Amino acid sequence: MVLLNPLSFIGGAPGGFELLLIFVVILLLFGAKRLPEIARTMGKTMEEFRRAARDVRDEIMMEDTKGDAPPKQITPAQPDESEAKEEAKDEPPAAG
Repeated sequence: MVLLNPLSFIGGAPGGFELLLIFVVILLLFGAKRLPEIARTMGKTMEEFRRAARDVRDEIMMEDTKGDAPPKQITPAQPDESEAKEEAKDEPPAAG
């Protein structure tokens, strides 16, 4: 004797009968007119979730590759000689 468990698909991927049953229940709950709207909303939500997951993955990958490079040495900025000469030209001559 085979016992049919209505929630048997929880342990794995739902089969054809389970998908049909889910579709019929959704159709009865929401009606045929709202199904396209619900499907669009679910599609947009899934796309946003995928985009967020991809962004997080890319950020983690970037941080991982940054960790492989040696840290850059930060040195204080030194004025360029050409800039110092131009600044000297702009100053008025000293009176004396």
